[in-house]
Amino acid sequence: MNRADLADLTAFVAVADQLSFRRAASRLGVTPSALSHSMRQLEERLGMRLLNRTTRSVSVTDAGLRLLERLRPAISEIAGALEDLNQERQRPVGRLRIYAIHLAASTVIAPIWARFLSTYPEVHLELAVGEAPIDIVAKGFDAGIGPHDRVPADMIAVRVMGPLKVVVVGAPTYFARRRPPRTPDDLARHICVEYRRAADGDVLVWPFERNHKSRRISVNGRVMVNETDLAVRAAVDGLGIAYTVEALAEPFLRSGQLVRVLEDWTPSFEGLYLYYPGHRQVPATLRALIDMIRTAGGSRARRSLKNPFAQD
Repeated sequence: MNRADLADLTAFVAVADQLSFRRAASRLGVTPSALSHSMRQLEERLGMRLLNRTTRSVSVTDAGLRLLERLRPAISEIAGALEDLNQERQRPVGRLRIYAIHLAASTVIAPIWARFLSTYPEVHLELAVGEAPIDIVAKGFDAGIGPHDRVPADMIAVRVMGPLKVVVVGAPTYFARRRPPRTPDDLARHICVEYRRAADGDVLVWPFERNHKSRRISVNGRVMVNETDLAVRAAVDGLGIAYTVEALAEPFLRSGQLVRVLEDWTPSFEGLYLYYPGHRQVPATLRALIDMIRTAGGSRARRSLKNPFAQD
């Protein structure tokens, strides 16, 4: 069935409903003569008369009635589907699939997902976490979140988190046995939680910055992880000093389970971006998520370093 058939069949239903070319044409937004021409073409293609008409009246033939009986449910289904799409355009509803690096999932999505889902109860959020760059369109995702260098050139990028502050933290029980470091060089006398970029990546050399002077310090310890939140957990458990992201450590700093050190030496690094294909007809669910993330205040921009936790 071609596009003309669908348009003409819809017009046939309208004529059958109104039993008037003038009223049906007004409903469809066309002229009566154009509608009459469409009906003649449809009947010629089908090789069967569907309507009896004179200058005074219109009636549906027996063949037309049989066709009409089959068409009405189908036309109703199509109209319902289009109305559902119109409703989705106006309000967030349906499945929203996001692919995010681990850090973005923890610092961008997790802090707002409870409020997002309670605000939009008809949305089903699927969050897939991975560090490898992927083709989000080919994999069926609506958007991705990561550093700016992950954003494909043909996609729209929206900053959803400004530069992230680094913190150096340890448990009060750890510092009860050792004097807190006052400079990065003091870390040589401390047990630190080492961090490896990805499962087989380089071990992080901790970058520091103060008064536009930069330092890079190699540390030693008895635990090595490749996830920033695990570094926080190791520090909470008293296994050493951790170098991590403030957003991840903040709940433990607030509760007193962690203590911040070297605060005047810790830098910020580049922010995170949500990216998606095309700038026209952005789905209402995605637009609502972007708005809520930005309302949370995570998109402020300022000077920052490259993400030290990212794999080179």
